[in-house]
Amino acid sequence: MYELHSQLAKDTIQIGQFELCDVLLMNDDRYPWVILVPRRVNVREIHQLSEAEQQQLLQESSFVSQAMTQLFSAHKMNVAALGNIVEQLHLHHVARFTSDIAWPKPVWGIGDAMPYSDVAANAMLSQLKRVLGDYLI
Repeated sequence: MYELHSQLAKDTIQIGQFELCDVLLMNDDRYPWVILVPRRVNVREIHQLSEAEQQQLLQESSFVSQAMTQLFSAHKMNVAALGNIVEQLHLHHVARFTSDIAWPKPVWGIGDAMPYSDVAANAMLSQLKRVLGDYLI
C-alpha cells in the first residue's frame, strides 16, 4: 500500500492529487517549490514505472513546470529527481530567479529552509490550487 515517505510528509504541505501523483508544496519560503510523488509502492526510479505511468508523470511534471513558470514569472524551472536521501520517487519543481539566494547554483545545501508562515502558506496554496486546478482530482 502506498504511503508518503516520512521525510516528505515532514517537509511539505499537501496541495492535492493528480491522476498519478501527490502534489506537495515544499515548506521553504525561499523558493516556489512543488514536489510530485507518484502514488506507487516501492518505486525509486522513473524507469520502474510502467510506460503509461512514465508518460503520465511527464505530462503532470510538464503541466506543473508550465504553470509555475507563468505564475511566478520564473527565469528557469529546475526539475530534478535526485532521491539520494529520500529514496521514494519524487520530482522537485523549483522556480528559479537570477535574484534568488542560490542562483546560479542548485538550491540543495544552500542555507536552511525557511518555513512558510500560516498566512504565506495559505496564500501560496491558494495560488497553486488556482493554476493547477485543471489537473487536481
